[in-house]
Amino acid sequence: MLTGLVVGKFAPLHKGHEALIAFAQAQCDRLVILSYSKPELAGCPPDRRAVWLAALYPDALRLVLDDAALAAFAARTGAAPQILPDNDAPDEEHRSFVAWVCRAMLGLTVDRVFTSEAYGEGFAASLARHFDHPVQHVMFDRDRVRVPICATRLRADPALHRSFVCPTVRRDLVRRVALLGGESTGKTTLAAALAQRLGTLWVPEYGRELWEERDGELWFDDLLAIAREQIAREDDAREDATGWLVCDTSPLVTMFYSEAIFARVDPELGRLARRHYDATIVCAADFAFVQDGTRQDDAFRDRQGRWYRDQLDRAEISHSIVRGTVLARVEAALSYLGSVDMLGASGGVERVLTR
Repeated sequence: MLTGLVVGKFAPLHKGHEALIAFAQAQCDRLVILSYSKPELAGCPPDRRAVWLAALYPDALRLVLDDAALAAFAARTGAAPQILPDNDAPDEEHRSFVAWVCRAMLGLTVDRVFTSEAYGEGFAASLARHFDHPVQHVMFDRDRVRVPICATRLRADPALHRSFVCPTVRRDLVRRVALLGGESTGKTTLAAALAQRLGTLWVPEYGRELWEERDGELWFDDLLAIAREQIAREDDAREDATGWLVCDTSPLVTMFYSEAIFARVDPELGRLARRHYDATIVCAADFAFVQDGTRQDDAFRDRQGRWYRDQLDRAEISHSIVRGTVLARVEAALSYLGSVDMLGASGGVERVLTR
C-alpha cells in the first residue's frame, strides 16, 4: 500500500490546500493529513480544523494535534511525553516530530510527501532517514499558479474567503457577536452602526418584527418559533457576512420574554438559549427610557438588563458592557471584538479515521 503525507496548519483550509490534497489522493492508496500549529492562529482552533478535514476528507487518515492531545496520548499509551515544535523552530525539529507522529501515533511510515514548498526535498530526505526507506517528495503548484492564494493573505483579508474558501469552511470563519440589552438601550442602532463599521451584515430581531405584525399579540408557542427563525436567519446571513456577523438579539432574549410573559419556558427554547456566540455585548441603560408604543417601562428595562447579566455570569460567558453615545459604543465594541480570544480551549484534539 502506497502511503502519502500532507502536513499543514490549514489556518484556514483553502482551495489551494484542497487542490494539493486532491493531487496527493490521486497518487497514493492511503493519505495521511497531519495538522498542527504552535501558536494557534486566530479563528482556526484545532477542533475547527478537525471538523473541516473530517467533512472534506472522510476517507483520509487525519490527525489534528495540540499539546493537550499529545499529553493525553502519552497518558493513555505510556509513550514518552511530547510537545509541539514552535512554528519558527528549526526544520529538523519539525521533521523529527512528524516522523515520531507517524511511527508512534499512527503506527506507519510514508512513501511520498506532497508539498507546494521548496523545503519538500529536505523534508522527504529527513523522513527517509527516520524510516530507513526511500521517501519521495512530490511537488505541486509551487508558484501558486493553479490557486493563487495563501493562508496568510486570507487571514489578513477576510473578504477573500468568498473566492478561495469552500462554504463548509467559510461559514465557520464568520464569527457571531450577540447584542443584548433591555428595551430602549440602543441595541438595534448599535447593531446597524457596528455592522457598517465592520463592513459586514447584521441580523434584525425577528421577535420584534413578529410582535409588530401581530399588533402585540404573541402566544406561548410563538416564542420557540421566534428562536428557531432567528437562528435560521443568522445561519443564512453567515453565507454572505465577512469576518463578523452582528446579531441584534439571541435566543436568550426570547427566553427572557417567555418567562416574563408566560412564566414558563419550552425546554427546547431553554436549550437554544445556550447557543454559542463568539462574543457578547450588553448595552447599558444609561440614557432616558424612550417609549415607542411597543415597549413597557423603565423598571422593566432595568429588570431585563439585570437578568441578562445574571444569566451570562451564571454561564461564565465573557461579555462587554458598552455605554455612552452611539459612536462611543461602536468604538468600545470594536475594541472588545479586537481583543476577543478566538482560539478557544480545545481541551486536547486528536482526530483520526482509518478507511
